[in-house]
Amino acid sequence: MGRIIALDFGKVRTGIAVTDELQIIASGLTTVATKELITFLKAYFAKEKVDKIVVGEPKQMDNSASESEILMAPLLEKLAKIFPHMPIEREDERFTSKMAFQTMIDSGLNKKQRRNKALVDEISATIILQSYLGKSNF
Repeated sequence: MGRIIALDFGKVRTGIAVTDELQIIASGLTTVATKELITFLKAYFAKEKVDKIVVGEPKQMDNSASESEILMAPLLEKLAKIFPHMPIEREDERFTSKMAFQTMIDSGLNKKQRRNKALVDEISATIILQSYLGKSNF
């Protein structure tokens, strides 16, 4: 069994989380510049067995697609083209940034550490992945 990788896509940075080989635990992996995401994924897939990519799906409160979904379309197309045999699934990412920030507070990180947007993105990706795993729909 391979890992599941999750992406919290942003125009500037993308947070990345990954499961263990048994697909039980979600852990933050890193944050990369979005323009370097495909290069990072190619390198990661070359050294780790990955079964699936879960991409955060930005939604409005009424469950309709968020405006930022338009920015994600090119990424989704590129992922499908470059990794044609890799299943790509979506997971609702509403409130993940707020939940990530709260997690940082609850973890005792100081104010300066909480301003680290890369860490917020990585934690958000972890929350997206944990939410996906919690549904047991795979």
